[in-house]
Amino acid sequence: MKTNLKTIVTTSFAVLLLAVSTAFSQSQRKPASLGREEYIEVEKNVKLHVTDLGEGKPVVLIHGWPLSDAMYEYQYAELIQKGYRVIGITLRGFGLSDKPGGAYNYDVYADDIKVILDKLKIEGATIGGFSMGGATVIHYVAKYDAAHVSKLALFGAAAPLWTKRADFNYGFWTKEDVNGLISLNNTNRPQLFENFGKIFPANETSVSAGQGAWLGTIQAQASPYAMAESLKALRDTDLREDLKKIKIPTLILHGTQDKICSYELAEQMHKSIANSTLVPFEKSGHALFIEELPKFNAELIKFIK
Repeated sequence: MKTNLKTIVTTSFAVLLLAVSTAFSQSQRKPASLGREEYIEVEKNVKLHVTDLGEGKPVVLIHGWPLSDAMYEYQYAELIQKGYRVIGITLRGFGLSDKPGGAYNYDVYADDIKVILDKLKIEGATIGGFSMGGATVIHYVAKYDAAHVSKLALFGAAAPLWTKRADFNYGFWTKEDVNGLISLNNTNRPQLFENFGKIFPANETSVSAGQGAWLGTIQAQASPYAMAESLKALRDTDLREDLKKIKIPTLILHGTQDKICSYELAEQMHKSIANSTLVPFEKSGHALFIEELPKFNAELIKFIK
């Protein structure tokens, strides 16, 4: 009995010493990280993945359907090197963000972005969006009167409308076409990815097989439910009134050979946004951010400056 008690006391003392030593060691350690959250809660039980790297003037980037903020890998690298802070937000339902049931539309996405920029206390940022992300940042700037941001950049944006109307005969898609995409998403999603992969670049060689595989791994992380609901937002949302509310300097980068978001859409955005500049990418389809990577990064950085 005495031996057991002695053993217990000795063991407890050793554990206590280890805990004190560990605590002391941690208190003496200089933090290696910048102390920024990688997952930020935007509402109860919903956290979004945020890439927050570098220091300097902030650049906020929103991805397209059905990608994630990982699509900006080669923008992050150069922006950080040039002395900027990059904040890539993955929308709910995509990439490493939470994938709840419920609403998926530009209102929800804009609200989520606002919560994150509020929490990070961002001011004077350039906010950019690709494809559906372009439509999202247009709605964000219009809905929240450019809160936290001073410049807007649009890359192959799916705006002001992605589908044709009686009074808007631009672009490639009808509502019936998008209904077909939703049906394919719900019955054969790999085929949907394959179909979009074929029309994503300007031609068969403008995006390498390796780059295509890389993008494919990002797409596969998306929730099928979120993909279908987001297609409904793309199908139904009209942002023409939002464009009229944009007063901040706006850069429009768009591939002239874009088979997903027609170059005509870029021209319509340019006409409707008062203080906008349109830069055509003659060698690019929808994948301008990798098809003409040096030009893309150079135009974006020039605009941020």
